[in-house]
Amino acid sequence: MAVERDSAGVRFPPPLVYLGALLLGLAAERFVTLRSFGIDWRLLLAAGALLFVAGAAMMLAAAGLFRRLGTNVPPSQPTTLIATTGPYRWTRNPMYLGMTLVYAGLAIGFDGPIALALLPLVLIAIQTQVIAREERYLEAKFGDDYRRYKAEVRRWL
Repeated sequence: MAVERDSAGVRFPPPLVYLGALLLGLAAERFVTLRSFGIDWRLLLAAGALLFVAGAAMMLAAAGLFRRLGTNVPPSQPTTLIATTGPYRWTRNPMYLGMTLVYAGLAIGFDGPIALALLPLVLIAIQTQVIAREERYLEAKFGDDYRRYKAEVRRWL
């Protein structure tokens, strides 16, 4: 992934972190004894679908807003403005929150407790390697405007 100079400097696509951990967790389920939540599959499927749909809707709304505003979605490209409307009124990171919900929905829907147990590690990686870089970049680029937004809107929820 090519990283532009005027960017947050994120060197890997964040969705691949989520996907890699999810696939690793689901694959690990084949080799260990803890392979089920022990809950009826219909309930797991319903809960998983609900989380998946909520996460996908949040990601699509956030990405669509970026496109309408004319700024870039990938953190390896320049940000041209601070989005503060739509889902950005409630969370500074609706795309990552959406990916987290999608991940949790798939892990639950596929009855994958190991995959779900890996989610905190994914969130630590996203927080330290992506969000922290993005916040430093946005603060340096937009100064007080971003600091005000950061003070008013929570990082996750």
